[in-house]
Amino acid sequence: MKMAQRLNGLELSAIRRFSEGAPEDAIPLAIGQPTWDLPEAGREALRNFSGVCEYGPGAGRNDLREALASLYQAPFDEVMISSGSEGALFSLLQAFVDPGDAVLIPDPGFVTYRNLVLYCGGVPRMYPLTSENGFQLDQHSVLKTLDETNAKAVIINHPANPTGAGMAAEDLSMIADECLRRDVLLISDEVYRELYLNERPPGLRDVTRSGVVVSSVSKAWGGAGLRVGWAIGNPRWLDPARLVHAYSVTSSATTSQMAATALIRASESIHIAARKELKARWEALSTALSEYLNHEASPPAGAFYYWLPLPETAHTDPIAFCTQIRDQARVLLVPGIVFGEGGRGFVRVSYAATPDQITEGARRLGASWGG
Repeated sequence: MKMAQRLNGLELSAIRRFSEGAPEDAIPLAIGQPTWDLPEAGREALRNFSGVCEYGPGAGRNDLREALASLYQAPFDEVMISSGSEGALFSLLQAFVDPGDAVLIPDPGFVTYRNLVLYCGGVPRMYPLTSENGFQLDQHSVLKTLDETNAKAVIINHPANPTGAGMAAEDLSMIADECLRRDVLLISDEVYRELYLNERPPGLRDVTRSGVVVSSVSKAWGGAGLRVGWAIGNPRWLDPARLVHAYSVTSSATTSQMAATALIRASESIHIAARKELKARWEALSTALSEYLNHEASPPAGAFYYWLPLPETAHTDPIAFCTQIRDQARVLLVPGIVFGEGGRGFVRVSYAATPDQITEGARRLGASWGG
């Protein structure tokens, strides 16, 4: 029997595929997940669970929705709970994108965006982000691509995976206004917003109440394994997405939602601690890159990714180069080309690893980086 046509063009995440077959002692600078402990508020909630482990409400537990409504200063009905931020993205796109519909996504951009659009039968249309402005999200690039298409939805991501670049509040506002005028679904992926080294990046809801913000407890709250995310926006967008999510997974795990509620309520102290962990890792990375690669790194706007330029000799086949680094230097990196053609000359370095791993990884790279 042939598989469904909706799977045509889909493949496993290039980020995870690149880690397959790696030497056991390879330094993990590829996967982006916190390496610090789940905060005590979440651990305590899990320890204290007792009684029947029942299904949760399809829309999410009320206490979690109330905590998020308070965090975002949003009405209760503008909060949707999902299985991770990808669950929210999946449900929104499935609810509104028909076969043949264009969806704008960044280049370079998170690999999942393209695959979620393809799964809907949609057409991914890339808006370019360039090195000239540090890969910062640019309203002119988004709006120019929007003019060239009849897009049903636009996905923006700031701070960005894979580059760590941010976006100005003015650009956010202009994109939101134009999507509202055209009745285009704007999805703002802000899962890394609370992980920053200097100034807090702007969020979509700082400039408008149109569009939908998606996020999760996976990054700044240190709870990747809980698989709890959310979408914040007008019920006009969320109600159809809730229906998709309900038939996909019924609801997020009850125990995970309880832990997520405790984490959200303790957001202020948790984020301070998370940014302290982030700073320690950034200091390890910037120091090690200077010492072992003679590279002076500038801090990104947010997230725990550094967009490292490749040697010129690696531009022709960056995947082969990174495979060699993986197998010989025993360091896992993600070639920028997997995030789009705009990433050809770069690799994504995840400095979510421990400081010791980061330092050792850079030391190993130093011996083979030039070829």
